[in-house]
Amino acid sequence: MADEIDRSLPVAFVGLGNLGRPMAQTLVRDGWRVKAHDRDPARAEGLDVVAAPAELAECGVIALAVPDDDAVDGLVSELTPLLAPGSVFLVHSTILPATAKRLAHKAESAGLALLDVPVSGGAERAQTGTLTVMAGGRSDVIERVRPVLDSVAETVLHVGPAGAGAVVKLANQLMMFAALAGVQEALELAAAYDVPEQTVLDAVSTSTGESWITRNWGFFDRVAAAYDEAGTPVRDRPWSKDLWDIVVAARDCDVRVPVAGLLAQQLAERVEAHARKGTAS
Repeated sequence: MADEIDRSLPVAFVGLGNLGRPMAQTLVRDGWRVKAHDRDPARAEGLDVVAAPAELAECGVIALAVPDDDAVDGLVSELTPLLAPGSVFLVHSTILPATAKRLAHKAESAGLALLDVPVSGGAERAQTGTLTVMAGGRSDVIERVRPVLDSVAETVLHVGPAGAGAVVKLANQLMMFAALAGVQEALELAAAYDVPEQTVLDAVSTSTGESWITRNWGFFDRVAAAYDEAGTPVRDRPWSKDLWDIVVAARDCDVRVPVAGLLAQQLAERVEAHARKGTAS
């Protein structure tokens, strides 16, 4: 493969949802020529949009921020025969480690490369190009595409071989959602004794209960509202999909995750209920 990406080629970006659209916009602001595609053309407003993924064949880097493993698999299968040797897939979607490994091998067999490069930070950090990227795959490929990753991320971490980015993202999600569930229960307990949410949050801000969740309380209400506006089903939202992915990934390697199992059963309903409560108030 070439030592560096060909900057004369456009970067493809497929999936213009809550994170994908601001990431694509950030690439454009940073000087990249971006060709975008989404099933909903309205999301591509202001971007150089193509009607079908096949029109992305000239791109040297293909970034995917689509909902799930099946969508990633379908796009990789469709585009692999069309791309020039040395082209690189950047899978920003949260997928199973096993899927990332399989697709990386498939791409390499075709003279291409695929990195699992999920991101964390939310839409606000996507808009400012300050996301965290957890990169799984070959180090030489990561260095080739680092200029693209640096445009959307403040921190790019090479966490291991193919699949490592995917599993680190799932680990992050489990830690975050476990904390979220704890904060929700704690605030409900306080409310039962007539103590407002903000009073509790102010108290823990300098106490041992402080966390990213308490510092950013309301984040998931805003994300849920954005998903509502986009018509994203609850089962495809991170507090549902990612938790079930964690359970599946753990089962694949015989790791017991009882906390994740409980969260997968209960958390989505609680997140959605709190978001509706915020909208009504």
